[in-house]
Amino acid sequence: MRFAIVNDLRIAQEILRHAVAQIPGASVAWVAIDGRDAIQKCKADKPDLILMDMVMPVMDGAVATRAIMKECPCPILVVTSSIEGNLALVYEALSAGAIDAVHTPTMGPNGSILGVDALARKARVALAATAVQISRTILQTIAAKLPAITSQKYGTSNVPLVVIGSSTGGPNALSVVLRGLTVVPSCCTVIVQHIDVAYAPGLTHWLTGEIKRPVKVATEGDSPSAGSIFVASSADHLVLRDGLLRYVVEPAEQIFRPSVDVFFASVVQERVRPSVAILLTGMGRDGAHGMRSLRDAGWHTIAQDQATSVVWGMPGSAVEMGGVVEILPLDQIGAAASRWVQSRVA
Repeated sequence: MRFAIVNDLRIAQEILRHAVAQIPGASVAWVAIDGRDAIQKCKADKPDLILMDMVMPVMDGAVATRAIMKECPCPILVVTSSIEGNLALVYEALSAGAIDAVHTPTMGPNGSILGVDALARKARVALAATAVQISRTILQTIAAKLPAITSQKYGTSNVPLVVIGSSTGGPNALSVVLRGLTVVPSCCTVIVQHIDVAYAPGLTHWLTGEIKRPVKVATEGDSPSAGSIFVASSADHLVLRDGLLRYVVEPAEQIFRPSVDVFFASVVQERVRPSVAILLTGMGRDGAHGMRSLRDAGWHTIAQDQATSVVWGMPGSAVEMGGVVEILPLDQIGAAASRWVQSRVA
């Protein structure tokens, strides 16, 4: 694995060099001192992963991330000394295509590097997100949870459920869809975004500011209620079980935690009355199997189109699997979902 380091501070560069050296199979491809330098070097030599700082002279990391994803797409992991202090830049970078965020490793009192394990774990997930295929074992586990239910009785809840999965580029896509989802007061919206549990509360706060409606982290035992917008917030998987939102460990081997497929599978298994499922921009295939099963169960399924996706991996895979009823530009998805819900509750 060839890592690139983008940071203007010499001490941070050296700490990151030492941190990368401690990750098995990893090496440093190059070092850039600002965002503009990173763009030029990425065009000349694309690494396996870029470790992108946020606050830099000349060009910050969020702007650089957006340019790299347009001009020479490459997996990007935000690595910054203060995620909380740079929240706006971090979510701008995540919206532009960065996969996740982690704190910059630091030097311990005895000269050791602190934070290498967290960096290595995030790097593995970021690299896995670029893979086109997922484990057959995982697919079998998920498939076992997806019985045919078209002839079965639906659950008793009268609250329409809108379920959304997203990953790379998701924060901005979510804000656009939620602003267009005018039926929020009459439905419950549940979002599974690939993001570390530590940053999910920040995402809900950011989305609340963007859409001017309250967005909450989903906690164990929450009941889907009209007007609620929940975001999965756990290192485990969000599921719907016995009418309540729960967190489960299995499938333990699924690297995306929380997983869109696992949540969608639980909705099918719960026999929720068909409503709308949306799959937005993201690398990989998570959510594709779940979308197909939801469509088979009578749900109206919408995928973001390729032109407006930062990465058309997840929605593209769902289209390939025949799990999508509508393929729409990002700015039309909220309105389309609203029309469908309104036509069923009128």
